[in-house]
Amino acid sequence: MCADTMRSDVGRADVGRADAGRADVARADVMSSDVTHAGDMVESLPGRGPSRHAVLVGPTASGKSAIAHEIARSGAGGFEVVSVDSMQVYRGMDIGTAKPTRTERDEVAYHLLDLADPSEEFSVAAFQQAAREALADIESRGRRALLVGGTGLYVQAVVDNFEVPGRYPEVRARLDAQPDTWGLHADLMALDPLAASRMERGNRRRILRALEVTIGSGRPFSSYGPGVDVYPDSALSMLGLRPSVEDLDRRIGERVAAMLEAGFVDEVARLSRAPGGLGSTASQALGYRELLRYLSADIDLGEAAELTRLRTRQFARRQVRWFRRDPRITWLDVEETNRDQLVARVAELLGDWQP
Repeated sequence: MCADTMRSDVGRADVGRADAGRADVARADVMSSDVTHAGDMVESLPGRGPSRHAVLVGPTASGKSAIAHEIARSGAGGFEVVSVDSMQVYRGMDIGTAKPTRTERDEVAYHLLDLADPSEEFSVAAFQQAAREALADIESRGRRALLVGGTGLYVQAVVDNFEVPGRYPEVRARLDAQPDTWGLHADLMALDPLAASRMERGNRRRILRALEVTIGSGRPFSSYGPGVDVYPDSALSMLGLRPSVEDLDRRIGERVAAMLEAGFVDEVARLSRAPGGLGSTASQALGYRELLRYLSADIDLGEAAELTRLRTRQFARRQVRWFRRDPRITWLDVEETNRDQLVARVAELLGDWQP
């Protein structure tokens, strides 16, 4: 089965796109079973009329990208689709990230796809700059942007336009060599008490990042802003899709099976043989890491598929935890209606923007 057929038979109907991501993008723990109580569905976007640009978020396999495609294809609202996905930026990573097919790209204008080779590292700051340029291009043609994705940090970097600190690998390597996390927290307390007060002593990842930036840049980590746990007023309308846990798990299982049938193994093999191969970020993408293990004869294909399903479910739960903290998102319960009704409801909420 070809990728286009897989997208039309499975991805467009229920499964949606994979929002593969790194561990530092979706950092929250597994969601609790009460996800369906994250907020009542509201009748309209609170407190204002339609905004020029809009955001549609949700966990992987919630169907958000298929809905965005239908809205943009219909011409209603004058939308172009901006992908907010940390793995769809990589060229050639098509099946495993459920990237729009060539047919879909001919139907709808898509942005922020295929920006880097899989051997390269692509930072949040680089994505943020690319998003600014895409939005400026869309606005210059009198159009609207519909930002769609599940990479929470990337969404927030665009929506809130926060300052992204640089990377300092040599500093990070020196810090990584120190095993005493509590001692590192004490060092951070001496250098940046405000940043230290915002994180637990045992959260090694966050402590290391704060120290890396503080030492490497010469600026306190806290000077870059209040962080991702603050939600200022936004000029963008924000909608979220909320499937039930059971429905989401079913969709993920179907999606993994469809990707394998569409040639996912061959895609990973081809990318791994290319010059530079899959870099440290791309090689950790959902399914890619597991199939690389299969191709190296570390595990069999059935185990790779099961591990992909498991890690995707875990990632989806972290995505839900990330997004449901944001009070600006208007939630729509996916299981309460069929897809055509959901597309119509999202289009209604987005409305017609007038300059």
